[in-house]
Amino acid sequence: MDLTKLPLFTLMAKRLSWLGQRQQVLANNVANADTPGYRARDLKALSFKKVLGGEGAKLGMAATNAAHLAGQSRKPAANAVEKTDSHEIVISGNSVSLEEEMMKVGKTMMDYQLTINLYRKHLSMIKTALGRGN
Repeated sequence: MDLTKLPLFTLMAKRLSWLGQRQQVLANNVANADTPGYRARDLKALSFKKVLGGEGAKLGMAATNAAHLAGQSRKPAANAVEKTDSHEIVISGNSVSLEEEMMKVGKTMMDYQLTINLYRKHLSMIKTALGRGN
C-alpha cells in the first residue's frame, strides 16, 4: 500500500517538510545573531486552505457522463522566505532576537511532534483496519 497516494498522508508530509525548512531558517537566524546587518527571516505560513486546494485539484472529480465539467487544476505556492519584523534592532543593524527565535523554534518543534503523532495514529488505524494490529 502506497501511503503517498492518500491525501491525508500527503498533507502531513507537506507539513513536515515545511516545518523542517522553517527549523533550518530559524537555526540560521540564531547562528547569525551577532552578524552586523543581518535581518531575521522566517517562512511564510503554510496555508492549509491553499494546500488543500492543491490536493483537491490532484484528486479530480469522477465524471459519469462526458458532458460533466472537468474542473481546474491549481498548484500550491512554494514556501517563500520573508524578512520578519522584529521589535528590536541593535546598533549593528541586526534584527535577531534570540528570545523570539527560541520561542519560534519551540513552537516548530511542538508542531513537528504533533504531526508525527498524527501520522503514527493514522498509520496504526489503517493497520488495525487491515487486521494487522499495532
